[in-house]
Amino acid sequence: MRISDLPSDWTAWWFILPVVAIGLWVAWSDMKFMKIPNTSVLALAAVFIVIGPIALPFEAWLWGLALGMITLVAGFIISTLRLVGAGDAKFAAAMAPFFTGSSPAFVFTLFAGCLLAAFAAHRLLRLTPFRSATPEWVSWTSRKFPMGLALSGTLIFYFLLGLLISA
Repeated sequence: MRISDLPSDWTAWWFILPVVAIGLWVAWSDMKFMKIPNTSVLALAAVFIVIGPIALPFEAWLWGLALGMITLVAGFIISTLRLVGAGDAKFAAAMAPFFTGSSPAFVFTLFAGCLLAAFAAHRLLRLTPFRSATPEWVSWTSRKFPMGLALSGTLIFYFLLGLLISA
C-alpha cells in the first residue's frame, strides 16, 4: 500500500460521516432485504457531486465522475449477464468516484479483504444466536451473499485508513 493510494485527511474528513451513514444503511438493507435501495445509491452519488469539489482538486473530481460512468456501464453489462445484482452494480458505480487517484490494485485488494471478512462474518453470524435477534433478515436463508456488506465495508475502510494513516 502506498500512502498516495489513500485519501488525504482533508478529503477523508469531508466524506467520512456521509459515507459511514450511507454505507451502514446499504449493509443493513442488503442483509435484511437482499436489496440495495436506489435512494442510497443516489444519496452516495449526491455526496460525491456536492462535496467532491470542496474535498478534492477539481481535476480529480472530474476524473471521479468519469470513473463512475465507466463503472456504471461495466456494471450494467455484468448485471445483464447475471454475474452481480443490479443494486450491487449501481452502488459500485456510485462508490467508484471516491477512489479517484488510487491505484486499481489497491482498491481491488481492499475490496478482496472486505469481501472475505464480510463473507466469513455473515456466514458465521448466521450460525449464532444473533440470527434469532434478526429472524426477518432474508440474507440468513438466501443462497446469495449480500454484497452490499462488502461494498460498504470497502468504502468505509478506505476513508478510515486515510484518517488513520495520516494521523
